[in-house]
Amino acid sequence: MQVVRTRQSRLFRGSLLPLSLADLNELWQLDLRCFVDGEAYERETFRYLLSNPNTVSRQIRSAHNEMVAFAIAIVEPDGIGHITTVGVAPEHRRRGLARLLLLELERSLAARNVSTIRLEVRVDNSSAQNLYHTLGYSIVQRMGKYYSSGQDGYLMVKSL
Repeated sequence: MQVVRTRQSRLFRGSLLPLSLADLNELWQLDLRCFVDGEAYERETFRYLLSNPNTVSRQIRSAHNEMVAFAIAIVEPDGIGHITTVGVAPEHRRRGLARLLLLELERSLAARNVSTIRLEVRVDNSSAQNLYHTLGYSIVQRMGKYYSSGQDGYLMVKSL
């Protein structure tokens, strides 16, 4: 059990754990809550990611054993780490959980000899962009109509 202290001095009691196929349904349901704008992943996408040996995935569970946050990255064939998704339940946001997950993914990717990580973020998601900037990610490209909703995205990159 870990305790996370946040900027608001609110404590969160929970556990940081790997994700597995056994978590598929709960992960998919949480993803649907996190991404209500049509950008949620299909269940089969999660099945593929959780089955892939090149995937690094983590979850945070509350003291009541409820999944409240998750993050998934994959090591691409070119050796670059790609953070594909980070989700935090709406009622648990602003507690430092996404930061904790990202730092854990970075540590795990570095252990796999990954030296560069990339991720995509909506141009209008300033809170996520701020978090990524504080962790050392830089915007390298604006991608027109990147999301299925037609919104643009930013490609952000970090060297480890």
